[in-house]
Order: sequence, then structure tokens, then C-alpha cells
Amino acid sequence: QVQLVESGGGLVQAGGSLRLSCAASGRTRVYDMGWFRQAPGKEREFVAAISGSGSRTDYTDSVKGRFAISRDNAKNTVYLQMNSLQPEDTAVYYCAAKVLSLTALNFPRYDYWGQGTQVTVSS
Repeated sequence: QVQLVESGGGLVQAGGSLRLSCAASGRTRVYDMGWFRQAPGKEREFVAAISGSGSRTDYTDSVKGRFAISRDNAKNTVYLQMNSLQPEDTAVYYCAAKVLSLTALNFPRYDYWGQGTQVTVSS
């Protein structure tokens, strides 16, 4: 019904920046959108989210002040600007769509998930 494709990952030195994109296709609507990540040997964790209108955002504490989530509904795309990257940010990053706003933005009840994009931060 909805397909999500992440892009923009790669290898970056500590202190560098990347911008991830999540392009939605199919039966797209104005969904709440979130970014999650999973590091090697660790559980998936919430990173950031944005409401359908873009009026509300939420971030996990470890990325506040460094990452910024945004969206362009005309392009069906959500972005994650990642600045001051550190090795602990290394993970596969996934975007997700929440069809119904029944739970908080940071609650991991999302209905559609992308395949992920690798972000590697070297020392």
C-alpha cells in the first residue's frame, strides 16, 4: 500500500554531516513519520519523528541539537539532517509511517517501514 525508500546513508568522519531522505510512494497520505536506527548487536531505537503537518517533532535525547527532521509533503519525502555525527550514531537507519495517530510520535507503532540505509561514522 505504501512503500518507503531511504537514501543518503554512507561513510562519514566523526563531526561530519549527512542528510537522509525517505521517499514515499503508493497510497500516500499525510502520515506521521519517524526515523529509527539499529546498531550492530543492539535493539532498534527511536531517533526522531514528525507529525503529518510538520508542526510537532520529537527526538531521542542523544540526538537533540544535532539532528533535525523535516518533511516536504508536496514531494512525499521526509528528511533527517544529521550533524556532528559520532561513532555511536553508526547504524542502519529506517524510516516509518504511522497511518493513524493513535500513539505518540516516539512510540514504535508504525505501520510501514523502509528497508534501511547504512550510516557509518568513523573515528
